[in-house]
Amino acid sequence: MSATEPEGLPEPLPEPAVEELRLETVLGALSDPLRLRIVRKLLLESEAFDHSCGWFGLDRPKSSLTHHFKALREAGITRQRQYGLERRSHVRVTDLDTRFPGLLDLVAAWTPPDKP
Repeated sequence: MSATEPEGLPEPLPEPAVEELRLETVLGALSDPLRLRIVRKLLLESEAFDHSCGWFGLDRPKSSLTHHFKALREAGITRQRQYGLERRSHVRVTDLDTRFPGLLDLVAAWTPPDKP
């Protein structure tokens, strides 16, 4: 489920440490259907390591997407790095599996409704 971290990546943006991850915060971030779709897509379809917002193919204003990606990062679900003007994301699989075993399996197994 997790791609190996390549060498020479930019430093991650601020995020909670593994021991600071809180279940209620993670579940709160995942309670939004769009954020749940983002995390599921990263888990199931990710081939490269980090992905830009455009990779998700979401028809939302940039400001809305920025908000959702920030919420995922601040909850500790995703790690983001700055590549020039672009931020790219991936799921913190190892960290989340350590703190909340089985949670990401549930996200990956979730079947989204037809409408986003």
